Amino acid sequence: MNEREFDAARRYRNPVVPGFHPDPSVCRVGEDYYLVTSSFEYFPGIPVFHSRDLVHWRQLGHVLTRPSQLDLRGARSSGGIYAPTIRWHDGRFWVIVTNVSHGGNFMVWAQDANGPWSDPIYIDQGGIDPSLFFDDDGRVYYTGTHWAEGELPGIAMFEIDMRTGAKLSEPAVVWHGTGGRCPEGPHLYKIGGRYYLMIAEGGTEYGHSVTIAVSDSVRGPYEPCPRNPILTQNRLMAEDCEIQGAGHAELVEDHRGNWWMFFLGYRLSEAYFHHLGRETFLAPVTWEEGWPRVNGGEPIRGEMAGPLPAWEDAQEAPIRDDFSAGIGCVWNWLRNPVAENYACDGAGLSLKGTDVGLSDGANPTFLGRRQEQFDMRCGTLVQSAEGEVGLTVFYNEAHHYDLCLENGEVLLKKRVGDMACVAFRAPWHGPCVLRVEADRKRYAFSYGAPGGERRDAGTALTRLISTEATSLSFTGVYLGLYARGGSARFGWMEYENLGV
Repeated sequence: MNEREFDAARRYRNPVVPGFHPDPSVCRVGEDYYLVTSSFEYFPGIPVFHSRDLVHWRQLGHVLTRPSQLDLRGARSSGGIYAPTIRWHDGRFWVIVTNVSHGGNFMVWAQDANGPWSDPIYIDQGGIDPSLFFDDDGRVYYTGTHWAEGELPGIAMFEIDMRTGAKLSEPAVVWHGTGGRCPEGPHLYKIGGRYYLMIAEGGTEYGHSVTIAVSDSVRGPYEPCPRNPILTQNRLMAEDCEIQGAGHAELVEDHRGNWWMFFLGYRLSEAYFHHLGRETFLAPVTWEEGWPRVNGGEPIRGEMAGPLPAWEDAQEAPIRDDFSAGIGCVWNWLRNPVAENYACDGAGLSLKGTDVGLSDGANPTFLGRRQEQFDMRCGTLVQSAEGEVGLTVFYNEAHHYDLCLENGEVLLKKRVGDMACVAFRAPWHGPCVLRVEADRKRYAFSYGAPGGERRDAGTALTRLISTEATSLSFTGVYLGLYARGGSARFGWMEYENLGV
């Protein structure tokens, strides 16, 4: 069989989009597939990916790239952008999303997934996790969460004007779910002439799950599947399965007529801790007696098999980025950046620090990329440094490890909750290579002259910057370059995944 031909049992690895990429939404255009995920307090917002085989995803860029689209001023950690939905209709891509920090629910559109995307069309509707459904008769329906004092939480629906965002009908709750807490993440589909409403329940922790209901009318009533939840990992002990928290899903029919489910989940580093964030997973779906069955009813694992529509050779990202082509789409800032504090001149990256630091919960001079695997290696060449300049392993303002140069010394700083310390210090002058290597349980920091011997600077535990060690949070670890109170020049940054 030709390598690119259909294989009913082709094996693939989960997650298909590793690292902090939660709340996946996917649409198909012919034989092309497009995926978006949440981005919270990071700028630009909503990474958008393309694939031809559902497994190998290449990032095209971001949906929200301008301050007029994405205001993150003052956004708390794990605030900002929640749960986008992407749809293709009548020659346009549509993305609908919530900015919980500024503006609420809104839509943007583009004729090309590469952009440019329009400015927001705001919708006067509370709640989060909005989704769009384009019916056969030309009507378009909004679904999203509904909370009201004295009422059960549920999923609200109304007809929407896509030109203005105006409501064309009164919002009405169409389903409360099956009794799990936090009914959210709704998506509506028309399959075989019937309307299927799929949601997440149980909260985005160990009890997370996917449930589904069906109706002959778009407005309901919706009858739940007798096998609900159709996806959950909460019956599996962490000792038996590292993948937990599966939920917030999307159904997709591929161009060969096979069905798939994309959903978020997370991989445990040890015990009940995870620090890479919620990631995007994939499972095959079959239909039995009018209901979807995910992965044949078997648990979600790191290695899976299914009737993939094609197979593309994986294209590994370059290990070293010297910023000669500018700042690529893999990089993010914390909240809206001050643009003049970042410069690429074809031979490196210059940062101008301010008095805002990593622990301030604002917009420090920071440029970071997601940690994608437990086992990885990351390093940077600091060519010059004034003030505090370095490499950070960053979860949020209260949980980060920083290997930096400051006042003629190299230091390892640790911030965990309300505790902060300098764990290592040694004299240093001149250019310096700062490095961190990781496995599931530890980060190991080192430094040295370019081309010279590495010197140990200490270790730090992954679990202390995990989601479970923080207050309510939804993100994952970034590896970042930063400057405070001075300026810096970085020659390059390397990032290499060492495992799966």
